[in-house]
Amino acid sequence: MTEFFATAPRGFEELLAAELRDLGLGSARVQRGGVAFTESLAGAYRACLWSRLANRILLPIAHFEAQDEQALYTGVQGIDWSPHLGVENTLAVDFTGVRARIAHSRFAQQRVKDAVVDQLRDANGGRPSVDTDQPDVRVNVHMMEAAVTVAIDLSGESLHQRGYRREGRRAPLKENVAAAMLLRGDWPALAAQGGALIDPMCGSGTLLIEAAWMATDTAPGLLRTRFGFHHWRGHDDALWKPLIDEALERQERGAENPPTILGFDQDEEAVATTRDHLRRAGLADWVPVECAEVGQLQRPADRPRGLVITNPPYGQRLAEQHELVPLYLSLGQTLKTRFAGWRAMVLNGSGCALGLKPERSWQVFNGPIECRLERFELQAGGGDATPAQDLVNRLHKNQRQLKKWLAREDVYAYRVYDADIPGYALAVDVYNSEDGRWLHVQEYAAPATVDAGKAQARLRAALSALPGALDTDPSKLVYKVRQRQRGEQQYQRLAEQGQYLEVQEGPCRLLVNLTDRLDTGLFLDHRPVRQWIGENARGKHFLNLYAYTGAATVHAGLGGAASTTSVDLSKTYLAWLQRNLHRNQLNNPVHALIQEDVMAWLKGCDRRYDLIFLDPPSFSSSKRMAGSLDIQRDHVALIQAAAACLSEDGLLIFSTNRKGFRLDPVLHEQFSIEDRTAWSIPKDFQRRTWVHGCWFIRYV
Repeated sequence: MTEFFATAPRGFEELLAAELRDLGLGSARVQRGGVAFTESLAGAYRACLWSRLANRILLPIAHFEAQDEQALYTGVQGIDWSPHLGVENTLAVDFTGVRARIAHSRFAQQRVKDAVVDQLRDANGGRPSVDTDQPDVRVNVHMMEAAVTVAIDLSGESLHQRGYRREGRRAPLKENVAAAMLLRGDWPALAAQGGALIDPMCGSGTLLIEAAWMATDTAPGLLRTRFGFHHWRGHDDALWKPLIDEALERQERGAENPPTILGFDQDEEAVATTRDHLRRAGLADWVPVECAEVGQLQRPADRPRGLVITNPPYGQRLAEQHELVPLYLSLGQTLKTRFAGWRAMVLNGSGCALGLKPERSWQVFNGPIECRLERFELQAGGGDATPAQDLVNRLHKNQRQLKKWLAREDVYAYRVYDADIPGYALAVDVYNSEDGRWLHVQEYAAPATVDAGKAQARLRAALSALPGALDTDPSKLVYKVRQRQRGEQQYQRLAEQGQYLEVQEGPCRLLVNLTDRLDTGLFLDHRPVRQWIGENARGKHFLNLYAYTGAATVHAGLGGAASTTSVDLSKTYLAWLQRNLHRNQLNNPVHALIQEDVMAWLKGCDRRYDLIFLDPPSFSSSKRMAGSLDIQRDHVALIQAAAACLSEDGLLIFSTNRKGFRLDPVLHEQFSIEDRTAWSIPKDFQRRTWVHGCWFIRYV
């Protein structure tokens, strides 16, 4: 009987110990980083072949103290290496440490290798060579402070590498983590009871293959042609071959009545990869995989019980959140409405909400990524019945208050919530288009005084509640974090989807993009000003400065303006403006588009305009500008330059959303100024004390 050690992914040590006991290794006991067990060599071989959870099976051969690299070298040289390898073998060394006295693992590996090689060379006149990819013998050295354990790695490559994956293909989910998910979901018992399994985002098929092998009693190491013990001098093939024969017999019996296992993914490439892996794993004939989105998922009609299990994408970058939030909510909605009586297991590494309350959850690691493994018992009408109920109540109240106004004013895009309740610091905008109702949700960045954990929990609850409260498909919710934009940040992309929706505003048809930038292409709070421009533009020459995507230009054009001129520095926004003009049959030469810095253009302007709309950014420092723009600092010069282009009876409409902005009194000495701020803020924005300021400016 010999002491062995099985390493495990973080968070799965107890599960591994239970698995080893089920394999007949009754001495298994949890220790830091894995499970120790005292067994015969045959027992260690069984663990290598059958463990679905272990990373490595190690045979410790020495323990000693080392205060420095010389002591490490001396300790390793004190081991008799002849029972383990000879000069004809190849060698590799792995070094791990916890608060180790030797901080540099590569240096430690080198010293261990030197110690082994020097001993064999001194004894035999030759030396083994190093092969880091597929060595005959892999030596594992672990250092805990000064305590050193040297072991022979009986696994070779990590046991999570089952042997069906093509070389170079890495899985987003390690096979032993997938096995742990299935065991936490009690899949073996469900399969024995006739339950089915579905993975709606199967990726490369890891969960499907692990589930199939588990249900058919297939040893996870059966496809591997090489283990670490095969070229180790202590290997006993007479102990190994009967284990292989037994595993083949068990696999044959288990395959006689396979369970129903189905895989889906919206990515055609992922589906093709999964099918290839299933074929290489010998499972292609009875594990079908189809291309489908999460929202299309249906429960098999003849399977009242089963397991939905999946590893959704995590999205480590903020720019990916607008894709992940609706995906997770759609998954939660599908589970809640179509899989009553089933169980679900979700490896949630993003923190996005599903809109369901887990029955239990575990902290686990998929590689370096910290995740929550969440288990759900799905009941008819189940889930968290009242997530963020105070938010839901306020949304319903706001909708009731806006309902008659929306119908009377014919408004299709509006703000329904704007941080009305402390704790839910969100702005929620509704966009009704031919493609359905969309929600554009922006989270105001929380101050440092707010507990990050509580804020995140409330955010998840809010995002879960919004689609149901506003009668919207979860896949049509777009989520972003709203922060003050400086310099060119307003022009930076968050994504590259290029998905545009058409919304109606009065007589105008306007394109919005909810995903690619922080702003959508339509400032909803300026709706009354744009409508006024449309109603008063007939026969006038209209100038739109900092034109953005040109909604005001479209209103003026449809309102009968004699001409329009739109000036903006952004080529992207002018192209968007051009598309808006085309949508409204305004693509003719009287509507001019000019790509130039506004201040520079105004200095050379020799035309006069009857109506000018000036809505500059609060800050801008584009490299294409001459200097920078700070609207509080520069508004006098900017208004004076714009007013110089007015006709004798012309009107300049100036607006800014700079918080705390104050109009310089010097302007009142030169112009007749009417503060129209209160009038310009629409009903859906009146809950905020400051949205923007608006002034009508004329010559005295």
